Formats: sequence, C-alpha cells, structure tokens
Amino acid sequence: MIWLLDDTWIVITGALCAVACALPGCFMVLRKMSMMGDAISHAVLPGLAIGYLVAESRDALPMLLGAALVGVLTALFTQWVGQFGNVDRGAAMGIVFTTLFALGLVLIERAADHENIDLDPSCVLYGALEMAPLDLMTLGAWEIPRAALWLAVVLLLNLLIILLLYKEFNLSSFDPSLASTLGINATFMHYLLMSMVAVTTVASFEAVGSIIVIAMLIVPGATAYLLTQRLWVMLLLSALFGILASALGHVVAITVPTWFGFDSTSSSGMMATIAGLLFLLVWLFNPREGVWVPRRVNKTES
Repeated sequence: MIWLLDDTWIVITGALCAVACALPGCFMVLRKMSMMGDAISHAVLPGLAIGYLVAESRDALPMLLGAALVGVLTALFTQWVGQFGNVDRGAAMGIVFTTLFALGLVLIERAADHENIDLDPSCVLYGALEMAPLDLMTLGAWEIPRAALWLAVVLLLNLLIILLLYKEFNLSSFDPSLASTLGINATFMHYLLMSMVAVTTVASFEAVGSIIVIAMLIVPGATAYLLTQRLWVMLLLSALFGILASALGHVVAITVPTWFGFDSTSSSGMMATIAGLLFLLVWLFNPREGVWVPRRVNKTES
C-alpha cells in the first residue's frame, strides 16, 4: 500500500465529518430521535437545491442557510402532521421526509441542468470523499480541501454551541419537564439541535453524501452510549469512534479489495461499515452490559 498526501486528506476530511456529525448525534440518541436525523438528512435536499438555484454557485453559505431553514421546517411539519393528522410520530416523519426528499431530487435535477451550476445528484446522495483533495482552497500558506475547511468550521460551531449550552442540552435531553421548570426553553433547544443537524448534514454532503451521513450522525453516539452514562464522556467517546472509523475505513477501502483482485472501494461507505462493526464489537464485549460478557459469566457460574 502506497500512502499519499491525498489519503491523509481523505482521512482528515472523513474524521472531521464524523466528529461534526457525532456531537449533535449524541443528543439525537439520548432524545430517542435517531430517525429524525435520517429524516432531516433527506429532507434538507430542497434547501440545498434552492441554495444552488438562488446563488447560482457552489458557495456554502446559501446552502447552509437553506438547509437550516428546511431542517427546522422538517421538525415543524412532522409535529404538525402528527398533531393534526392524527398519526403517530413515525408515520408523520415518513410522510414529511419522503415528500421533501422527492421534491429535493426534482429540484437537484433542475439545478444540475441550470446554466453555470455544476451539481451532480449522485454526488449529493453518495458523496465524493475520494475527490475532496482535488478541490483546494488557499488558507495562508496552506492549500486545504474545501470540504475539510467547511467541515472544520461546522465542527467548531457545533462544539462552541454545545460548550456554551452544555447544561441546557443536558437537562433538556434527559428531562425536558425539569428543564422547563428551571426556565430552560426546551422547545428552543429542540429546534436549535435540529438546525445543527441540518447544517452539519449539508456540510457533509460532498464528503459522504446524504445517505452515509446518517451512520455518522447515529452510530458513534450509539456506540458510546453503550459504554457510559456520563454525557461528556459520551461526547468524547463518540468523537473517538468517529475518528477511528474514518481512519480504519479508508485503510480497509484501499487495501482489502486488492487482496482479492478488485479495485479499491468507496471510502465513505467503508467508514460507515467500520462504524457499524465497532458498534457490534462494543455491543458484544463491553464490560458493563456486553451481550457476550453476561453469557460467559453465567456459563462459568453454572
């Protein structure tokens, strides 16, 4: 295996994406709203396409603003459909995100044909992590992939919001009623989290696509949740699992297929696969509640 500078940037970009997704993803897991992350990651496509059509460029700011708006609307529409349509939350979520996702695909196809706009629908869905090192921006004396730079900005933004509102996120995630009693606006915290997820999702589109980003939003946080009941430890572990999945995923993607005579496979897809395998290992062997550990103890006692 020959390791190039591009490989390093691919891993860095994937790690930035994984950590940026994992931080708000922990709160999605704690609030039992994992599927809302799925819904938002699909439903923000109209915001992405409208941002392209309005700005007629690939500037990230219109894209992020459109995503944040549609992400909040997704949560609002889901609540309204469930409340006024007399359907359960899962059905309401399915109605809203599939409708917005289909609308987004139509708009993306329209944007792809628009003059002076380079937008590939398959890139939005599946990502182009391997191409990230080819699109560079100059930052001082450094040339940095544009996707990595924007993901770093979103990661820092997510981290700053969580640090500033750590107590509020903590209370509103575990006990919304108590949070409201103490004067914390649980509704505002809910929609702030939805906005964070929406912006992070769009920032991750070019790197991993709207489908793979779901794994990065949920799996590292769910894995960390198996190991600890402390929020700050969960956030730290989820970030570490995301980084580990990114590094191992790219290494496996460029090496293992060649052992069997095939070309390398998708790095983003393999990163999500490794994240799932890490969850499986922790689920089976973690010392606190591992599936394998109690069975081994029971067998020994018998």
